Amino acid sequence: MATTAAPYGLRPINLIGGQVFAGSTRQLPIASGQTTNIFFGDIVAIDATNGTIVKVTNVGSAADQFPAGVVGVFLGCTYTDPTLKYKLNSQYWPSGTVASDAMAYICDDPDTLFQIQANGSVAQTSLGANFPVIQTAGSTTTGDSKIALNASGGNTTSTIAFRLVDFVNGPFSTVGDAYTDCIVKFNFGQHSYYNATGV
Repeated sequence: MATTAAPYGLRPINLIGGQVFAGSTRQLPIASGQTTNIFFGDIVAIDATNGTIVKVTNVGSAADQFPAGVVGVFLGCTYTDPTLKYKLNSQYWPSGTVASDAMAYICDDPDTLFQIQANGSVAQTSLGANFPVIQTAGSTTTGDSKIALNASGGNTTSTIAFRLVDFVNGPFSTVGDAYTDCIVKFNFGQHSYYNATGV
Protein backbone atom coordinates (compact mmCIF):
# COMPACT_ATOMS: atom_id res chain seq x y z
CA MET A 1 0.00 0.00 0.00
CA ALA A 2 2.72 2.46 0.97
CA THR A 3 4.49 2.17 -2.38
CA THR A 4 1.35 3.18 -4.29
CA ALA A 5 -0.49 6.50 -4.02
CA ALA A 6 -3.88 5.36 -2.68
CA PRO A 7 -4.99 7.97 -0.10
CA TYR A 8 -7.91 6.95 2.10
CA GLY A 9 -8.46 9.93 4.37
CA LEU A 10 -8.19 9.69 8.16
CA ARG A 11 -8.94 6.33 9.77
CA PRO A 12 -9.26 6.17 13.58
CA ILE A 13 -7.08 3.40 15.03
CA ASN A 14 -6.74 4.09 18.78
CA LEU A 15 -6.23 6.86 21.33
CA ILE A 16 -3.18 8.48 22.90
CA GLY A 17 -1.46 6.21 25.41
CA GLY A 18 -2.64 3.03 23.70
CA GLN A 19 -6.27 3.43 24.74
CA VAL A 20 -8.62 1.49 22.49
CA PHE A 21 -10.80 3.25 19.95
CA ALA A 22 -14.08 1.41 20.53
CA GLY A 23 -15.90 2.94 17.58
CA SER A 24 -17.68 5.59 19.62
CA THR A 25 -19.09 8.45 17.56
CA ARG A 26 -21.21 11.54 18.05
CA GLN A 27 -24.23 12.22 15.84
CA LEU A 28 -24.59 15.80 14.63
CA PRO A 29 -27.00 17.15 11.99
CA ILE A 30 -26.27 17.82 8.34
CA ALA A 31 -28.32 20.58 6.72
CA SER A 32 -30.88 19.36 4.19
CA GLY A 33 -29.54 20.13 0.71
CA GLN A 34 -25.97 20.63 1.97
CA THR A 35 -24.09 21.19 -1.27
CA THR A 36 -20.74 19.49 -0.67
CA ASN A 37 -20.01 15.75 -0.71
CA ILE A 38 -18.64 14.58 2.65
CA PHE A 39 -16.68 11.34 2.52
CA PHE A 40 -15.69 8.73 5.12
CA GLY A 41 -12.40 10.03 6.53
CA ASP A 42 -12.98 13.73 5.78
CA ILE A 43 -12.41 16.43 8.38
CA VAL A 44 -15.61 18.16 9.45
CA ALA A 45 -16.61 21.26 11.40
CA ILE A 46 -19.68 22.90 12.88
CA ASP A 47 -21.01 25.62 10.59
CA ALA A 48 -21.20 28.74 12.76
CA THR A 49 -24.23 30.05 10.85
CA ASN A 50 -26.59 27.14 11.46
CA GLY A 51 -24.93 24.63 13.78
CA THR A 52 -24.77 21.81 11.23
CA ILE A 53 -21.86 19.74 9.96
CA VAL A 54 -19.79 20.79 6.93
CA LYS A 55 -16.69 19.43 5.25
CA VAL A 56 -13.49 21.33 6.07
CA THR A 57 -11.79 22.39 2.84
CA ASN A 58 -8.80 24.15 4.42
CA VAL A 59 -5.53 22.20 4.40
CA GLY A 60 -4.51 23.08 7.95
CA SER A 61 -1.28 24.86 7.08
CA ALA A 62 -0.12 28.05 8.80
CA ALA A 63 -1.41 29.98 5.78
CA ASP A 64 -4.69 28.05 5.46
CA GLN A 65 -5.68 27.12 9.00
CA PHE A 66 -8.66 25.03 10.06
CA PRO A 67 -11.77 26.90 11.22
CA ALA A 68 -12.46 27.12 14.96
CA GLY A 69 -15.38 24.67 14.69
CA VAL A 70 -13.48 21.49 13.74
CA VAL A 71 -15.11 18.58 15.59
CA GLY A 72 -13.38 15.55 14.12
CA VAL A 73 -13.59 13.09 11.26
CA PHE A 74 -16.68 12.00 9.32
CA LEU A 75 -17.47 8.27 9.55
CA GLY A 76 -20.67 8.08 7.54
CA CYS A 77 -24.23 9.30 7.93
CA THR A 78 -27.89 8.38 7.98
CA TYR A 79 -30.80 10.08 6.21
CA THR A 80 -34.15 9.36 4.58
CA ASP A 81 -33.56 9.05 0.86
CA PRO A 82 -35.84 11.55 -0.94
CA THR A 83 -36.51 9.10 -3.79
CA LEU A 84 -36.65 5.75 -2.01
CA LYS A 85 -38.48 7.20 1.00
CA TYR A 86 -36.68 5.06 3.56
CA LYS A 87 -33.73 5.64 5.87
CA LEU A 88 -30.26 4.84 4.56
CA ASN A 89 -26.93 4.36 6.28
CA SER A 90 -24.37 5.81 3.92
CA GLN A 91 -20.58 5.83 3.70
CA TYR A 92 -20.74 9.42 2.43
CA TRP A 93 -23.06 12.42 2.21
CA PRO A 94 -24.16 12.98 -1.41
CA SER A 95 -24.11 16.66 -2.29
CA GLY A 96 -27.50 18.35 -2.46
CA THR A 97 -29.50 15.53 -0.87
CA VAL A 98 -32.77 16.85 0.53
CA ALA A 99 -33.36 15.15 3.89
CA SER A 100 -34.51 16.91 7.04
CA ASP A 101 -33.35 14.03 9.28
CA ALA A 102 -29.73 13.76 8.06
CA MET A 103 -27.20 12.98 10.80
CA ALA A 104 -23.41 12.60 10.55
CA TYR A 105 -21.43 10.04 12.54
CA ILE A 106 -18.29 11.78 13.77
CA CYS A 107 -15.20 10.53 15.54
CA ASP A 108 -14.98 13.58 17.80
CA ASP A 109 -12.48 12.54 20.50
CA PRO A 110 -9.55 15.00 20.17
CA ASP A 111 -7.19 12.34 21.56
CA THR A 112 -7.87 9.94 18.67
CA LEU A 113 -4.92 8.72 16.62
CA PHE A 114 -5.58 8.43 12.88
CA GLN A 115 -3.84 6.50 10.14
CA ILE A 116 -3.32 8.50 6.94
CA GLN A 117 -1.22 8.03 3.81
CA ALA A 118 1.20 10.79 2.84
CA ASN A 119 1.45 12.06 -0.72
CA GLY A 120 5.18 11.34 -0.65
CA SER A 121 7.95 9.89 1.46
CA VAL A 122 8.12 10.83 5.17
CA ALA A 123 11.37 10.03 6.97
CA GLN A 124 11.87 8.91 10.57
CA THR A 125 13.45 12.30 11.27
CA SER A 126 10.01 13.89 10.79
CA LEU A 127 8.57 12.16 13.86
CA GLY A 128 7.05 14.83 16.14
CA ALA A 129 6.70 17.42 13.37
CA ASN A 130 3.42 19.12 12.43
CA PHE A 131 1.86 18.48 9.01
CA PRO A 132 -1.01 19.89 6.92
CA VAL A 133 -3.06 17.76 4.55
CA ILE A 134 -3.74 17.65 0.82
CA GLN A 135 -7.46 18.03 0.03
CA THR A 136 -8.61 15.86 -2.87
CA ALA A 137 -12.20 14.94 -3.76
CA GLY A 138 -13.25 11.55 -2.42
CA SER A 139 -14.77 8.63 -4.32
CA THR A 140 -18.52 8.48 -4.88
CA THR A 141 -18.03 4.79 -5.77
CA THR A 142 -16.51 3.72 -2.45
CA GLY A 143 -17.64 6.69 -0.35
CA ASP A 144 -14.10 7.08 0.98
CA SER A 145 -12.08 10.26 1.41
CA LYS A 146 -8.87 10.83 -0.53
CA ILE A 147 -7.30 13.30 1.88
CA ALA A 148 -3.55 12.70 2.25
CA LEU A 149 -0.84 14.04 4.55
CA ASN A 150 1.30 16.68 2.85
CA ALA A 151 4.73 15.05 3.00
CA SER A 152 6.54 18.28 2.17
CA GLY A 153 4.70 20.34 4.79
CA GLY A 154 6.43 19.13 7.97
CA ASN A 155 7.31 21.98 10.32
CA THR A 156 7.36 23.05 13.96
CA THR A 157 4.75 25.80 13.49
CA SER A 158 2.07 25.49 16.18
CA THR A 159 -0.85 26.42 13.89
CA ILE A 160 -0.34 23.45 11.55
CA ALA A 161 -3.18 20.93 11.87
CA PHE A 162 -1.69 17.52 12.66
CA ARG A 163 1.16 16.12 14.79
CA LEU A 164 3.01 13.06 13.45
CA VAL A 165 3.20 10.63 16.37
CA ASP A 166 4.19 7.34 14.69
CA PHE A 167 4.46 5.34 11.49
CA VAL A 168 2.68 2.25 10.23
CA ASN A 169 5.21 -0.58 10.13
CA GLY A 170 4.15 -3.91 8.68
CA PRO A 171 4.40 -6.21 5.68
CA PHE A 172 3.10 -3.55 3.30
CA SER A 173 4.23 -0.33 4.96
CA THR A 174 7.62 0.92 6.11
CA VAL A 175 8.94 4.27 7.33
CA GLY A 176 10.16 6.28 4.35
CA ASP A 177 8.14 4.39 1.74
CA ALA A 178 7.26 6.30 -1.42
CA TYR A 179 3.82 7.09 0.07
CA THR A 180 4.37 6.64 3.77
CA ASP A 181 1.51 5.50 5.97
CA CYS A 182 1.58 7.70 9.08
CA ILE A 183 -0.18 7.97 12.43
CA VAL A 184 -1.25 11.47 13.41
CA LYS A 185 -3.46 13.35 15.87
CA PHE A 186 -5.06 16.78 15.83
CA ASN A 187 -2.47 19.30 17.02
CA PHE A 188 -3.39 21.17 20.20
CA GLY A 189 -5.68 24.10 19.37
CA GLN A 190 -6.78 22.66 16.02
CA HIS A 191 -9.70 20.60 17.35
CA SER A 192 -12.53 22.72 18.76
CA TYR A 193 -12.65 20.68 21.99
CA TYR A 194 -9.06 21.77 22.70
CA ASN A 195 -9.52 25.30 21.41
CA ALA A 196 -10.73 28.01 23.77
CA THR A 197 -12.26 29.98 20.90
CA GLY A 198 -15.96 29.18 20.49
CA VAL A 199 -17.72 28.61 17.19
